[in-house]
Amino acid sequence: MRLAARVALAIGLAVMIVLVVREGGPPILTLLSHAGWVLLLLVPLHAFPLVLDVLGWRTLIERLARSPSVGKLFWIATVREAINRLLPVANIGGEIIGIRLLAAGGVEGTRAAASVVIEVLLTLVSQYLFVTLGIVLTLRFLQGFEPLGGLLLGLGVALLLIALMFALLRYGSVFQRLEGLVQRMIGMSRAALPTAWVPAADPIPAGASQQLDAVIRELCAARTRLAATVAWQLSGLVAGSLETWLALRWLGSPVGFSAAVALESLTQALRQFIFVVPAGLGVQEAGLIGFGSLLGLPADVAVTLSLVKRMREIAFGVPALASWQWVEGWRGLPRKT
Repeated sequence: MRLAARVALAIGLAVMIVLVVREGGPPILTLLSHAGWVLLLLVPLHAFPLVLDVLGWRTLIERLARSPSVGKLFWIATVREAINRLLPVANIGGEIIGIRLLAAGGVEGTRAAASVVIEVLLTLVSQYLFVTLGIVLTLRFLQGFEPLGGLLLGLGVALLLIALMFALLRYGSVFQRLEGLVQRMIGMSRAALPTAWVPAADPIPAGASQQLDAVIRELCAARTRLAATVAWQLSGLVAGSLETWLALRWLGSPVGFSAAVALESLTQALRQFIFVVPAGLGVQEAGLIGFGSLLGLPADVAVTLSLVKRMREIAFGVPALASWQWVEGWRGLPRKT
């Protein structure tokens, strides 16, 4: 896995460098200087869509337990996003840390894990709706779009996969089955080891997965809360398109808000599909160039937009990562009694 991540990182970085060099440094610097300091406003602006997403997550948690404050959940969400966006964790490390921080904030561990599992599933649903919206808006700008059949087929397959995942979580006792598989593997490993090497206690607490499956089923049955969470998440995704819309205006290549939504949704879909590339290096740039060309966006503007987005990710994400490391370090310090 580490080797695959390193290879993907190297390839993505090489693609990104090639695309930037091909468009040339001077045109990109000219566009950035044209916009100037106003691009810094994109950093605090990102808090708006993130708050909307947090309100959806809080809707789920309130079903299970007393929810932490919106401010606390917002901080955890910034850490989750920063880990997934800036670290080579294949878009899953942030969720694991999110469970840990939520449990440390007073939510029972199993319930914290269940809320994150279902929130991730609902994120797939909201992203599916967002991509569908983006495709519909893109078709408004095009005539006789040849890949339309393939896109519709892809949407159909994605919908079936999402429905299958929901059914498995709702009726399949997924984590209980996984626990049984792990326990059998541990049992076979113990049989092959000398007695002195075998740990005295099982690494997996008995019944933990059964409880997790039960809490997940409880959440899956709360249809009103699920719908409300998807609505909040979809609102956050649409609001996140403000970044693209404003950045393009400030870079001197304004587009309509519907075009910005289409560009944002399709680029995000590409990043999620090729999730193995850390931080979407090269993937985001290629996506913005390709999808931007469909909307009449020049390639140098698309590359500059990608660099602006990455600068915002760094400016917003690094403080979140630093605060997370500080909190983890503070917890690890010995306390005087």
